[in-house]
Amino acid sequence: MADQRIPQVTAKRLPLYYRYMEKLQASGKQRVSSKDISEALQIDPATIRRDFSYLGELGKKGYGYNVNYLLNFLKDFLKQDVISNVVLVGVGNLGTALLNYSLYKNNSTKIVAGLDTDKQKIGTVINGVPIHHISELDKICKTHKVEVAIVTVPAAYAQNVVDQLVMAGIRGILNFTPARLYAPSEVRVHHIDLTVELQSLIYLLKHNEDKDSLLEITD
Repeated sequence: MADQRIPQVTAKRLPLYYRYMEKLQASGKQRVSSKDISEALQIDPATIRRDFSYLGELGKKGYGYNVNYLLNFLKDFLKQDVISNVVLVGVGNLGTALLNYSLYKNNSTKIVAGLDTDKQKIGTVINGVPIHHISELDKICKTHKVEVAIVTVPAAYAQNVVDQLVMAGIRGILNFTPARLYAPSEVRVHHIDLTVELQSLIYLLKHNEDKDSLLEITD
């Protein structure tokens, strides 16, 4: 198999390719070109070909990519047959929304527990996920062999939660809080700040408007 030390930006796109191949297979399509993938996913064709080149010879010039082969290759590469158990810490509005969202109901990811300190939530079940007290974190992680956690607590409590997660053996953290979290180098932390993403989107929209106005003036 190809060298798996691929760029992080490429690694983030691989699940997108995998989901698209699933749709193509379900529709009965047997082959696809980088142009087809580009139009569907809004990714430059050259970027797609470069991404796939890190994985080996997956396609043929003039033919494109065999959908079934590419799907099975990505399924194996992304370990879609291996279930990764996840815990979610912070069952507030955002945490509850994530538990109800089908994003985490796929073949390779399973949220085994929600964790909180709110007595009204502890002992309840949200979309099939039991809610426990945060004090049970270590026990749950050991029982279910959890290595990944989603953090949706208030920012003021985020670092304390991360410290507990590290102590429980968590190796990957998806942080939905605006707090900048500190963890040992062997623990990977991905930050998703919805406010920053929204502000960036608005800036880019405004920037494009200004650019369009400038083009109109200079034409």
